[in-house]
Amino acid sequence: MRKAKMRTIACGVIAGILVCIQPLCAETQKPNIVLIMADDVSWEAFGCYGAEDYETPNIDKLAAHGIQFSHGYSTPICTPSRVKIMTGQYNFRNYTHFGYLNPKDKTFGNLMKSAGYKTAIAGKWQLNGLYHKAEGHNDNTRPVKAGFDEYCLWQLTVGVKKNGKDMSERFWSAPLEQNGELLSVQDNAGKYGPDIMSDFVCDFIERHQDEPFFVYYPSVLVHDPFVPTPDTIGDAPRTQAANHPPKSMAAQKENFVAMVHYLDKIVGKIVAKLEAVGQLENTIILFTADNGTHPSITSGWNGQNIRGGKGSTTDMGTHVPLIASWKGHSPKGAVLDDLIDFTDFYATFAEAAGMGLGADDPIDGRSFFPLLNGEKSHPRDWVLMHYQPYWGERPGSQYVRDERFKLYRDGRFFNVPNDLKEVADLSKGQAGERGETARAQLVQVLESAPPAPLVEGGNRLKNRPVYPDWKNIVNPND
Repeated sequence: MRKAKMRTIACGVIAGILVCIQPLCAETQKPNIVLIMADDVSWEAFGCYGAEDYETPNIDKLAAHGIQFSHGYSTPICTPSRVKIMTGQYNFRNYTHFGYLNPKDKTFGNLMKSAGYKTAIAGKWQLNGLYHKAEGHNDNTRPVKAGFDEYCLWQLTVGVKKNGKDMSERFWSAPLEQNGELLSVQDNAGKYGPDIMSDFVCDFIERHQDEPFFVYYPSVLVHDPFVPTPDTIGDAPRTQAANHPPKSMAAQKENFVAMVHYLDKIVGKIVAKLEAVGQLENTIILFTADNGTHPSITSGWNGQNIRGGKGSTTDMGTHVPLIASWKGHSPKGAVLDDLIDFTDFYATFAEAAGMGLGADDPIDGRSFFPLLNGEKSHPRDWVLMHYQPYWGERPGSQYVRDERFKLYRDGRFFNVPNDLKEVADLSKGQAGERGETARAQLVQVLESAPPAPLVEGGNRLKNRPVYPDWKNIVNPND
């Protein structure tokens, strides 16, 4: 009797300890991270930012339940932005070719894997160096080397072909590569590429719901060609031929709107999966875009007509949406003016994972993780853009800006909120006292940065300088 009583007491004590420990474990568990990056679409296309031509209820809901950043900044085209966000480095350190990520560079995939996360990437890769046939451009293990346990990607080792029936576009009957296996046009016949890739994301989340996971989803939506989605294609054949856009610009705009709506639908699907597996409260969801909207698209926004700025260094090309939602942690419906640079994501993920930054980690970012947790952070005073596209004949450029004023290396100076198209140059002293104070501070930043990129020559340039060992200009005291 006495032994039985002692066992009962012991069991009760253990149960009590477990009850006490369980909430503690829940609080200290590393948060999952899901980063969704749209392709070629900016703030003027999302309802919470003032869009008039689009309905984006799922993305708007993320903003309503979390944080909408007013000042997220990328570069004007995709590869520089993708290299920048993945490595946490300014492009002056490591960007040399369009469509190329140097496999020697450490990415946030490597970081999160080393922190004990299960990692996955799905969507657009386009980083093997297919355009200039870089060494190893046909290596289908590059995503694994970049730290991702699993992948489902478009344009990994298979480039874009657009010569009739050999077309290999990303939407209808898309050729994809998944965990070492080529899924050909024939394998994916009749299927919609974004559905395949987002289903892969949802499956990964379900399989790894009981351990920390990191998902990077660089969506292929809403890049051109502007073609029908599953919600608008009707009974038309769903072959690669469906990837040919209509000739009418009005019809292309109609398809673009439908593509934005489908992107929003996919965001809703991923959020619903997180909720279904009980991981919504332990997952940081971030939504952004790689650059501005295609210049062939004009959209109504806050009573204005905004032409897409992809390829341009104006606000329409470099200012991107950024929404963060972490249920139970991030403040609901907050709209923050903190400056966020694409270099900041790496440092933010490191802090979220409880990882300190070492000698092999980048120095160009500043973590905004405290903001995601409803706390104060150490905000930036400026963001820098060093833009050498190495694509076509687009010229290079360099600028530094704060929330209001933008200073180019060549001296041009603009009050951006009042001059989105940058037509009123204030460099001759018309900026007022506040503007001149800001300009003096921005000049100091440019003086600490490496030389401006070469202006002319585009992809023909043979001299492609990088400055990997340039001093720390973001956190100079570190």
